[in-house]
Amino acid sequence: MSKKCHHYKLLIMKHLDGETSPSEAQELTVHLAECANCQQELEDLQKIKEVTGEMKKHFLPEMAWDEYWRRLFNRLERGISWILISIGAIILLVYGAYHFVIDVLGSSEIPGIVRVGILTLVIGLAILLVSVIREKLMVRKHDKYKEVKR
Repeated sequence: MSKKCHHYKLLIMKHLDGETSPSEAQELTVHLAECANCQQELEDLQKIKEVTGEMKKHFLPEMAWDEYWRRLFNRLERGISWILISIGAIILLVYGAYHFVIDVLGSSEIPGIVRVGILTLVIGLAILLVSVIREKLMVRKHDKYKEVKR
């Protein structure tokens, strides 16, 4: 392929996309009358465009809708599941924390320094848990690889 034909191959692509100006279309027509290779290139690309256009009409809508509904239901199911799991975990943690404070920290049998240590440990773990969950949720929103399938 000569450098001259390279320019016309770019014009052929523009022509197929309907983006040539009238002067470029005229220039391409003149060249195609003289160059059999570029004529063949245009015919091949037109056939490819026609075939892929037909494929879109026949196959894409059904496949696209199936994929859309599959993903929608998966996301809804997972979203609802995580909401229910979170609510259940919150209820259990609040219930456990209430009884922990009443039973363990309210007990006079445990020395004061141990109660302070336990309370500090529990508060530190709670803060760490909230921090990790918050960070994971923020990273998940901006994760550029979340749609990548293995």
